Amino acid sequence: MILSLIFEPLEKNIQGHWNQAVHGLTANVRRMFQEMDAELYEECERQYFEKEARATDLEEQRELTWKRLEAEAARQGDDMVLVN
Repeated sequence: MILSLIFEPLEKNIQGHWNQAVHGLTANVRRMFQEMDAELYEECERQYFEKEARATDLEEQRELTWKRLEAEAARQGDDMVLVN
């Protein structure tokens, strides 16, 4: 139960914490959990990567939506200039 709560912060620390001591301690804690219950660790890891993939997809969709809105606004602006 604890691993599912702390898995994401552990991964974020491993991926980019600026402090080497924190990075090393995080790696030790992660390894400890992995050795205690490899199956649970793999399930948490799978869920984490799925969540990250969904977040990436959502961000890409958000960017596309903004680009379409900006293009439409520019087109509307051009239409207004032509009418005047």
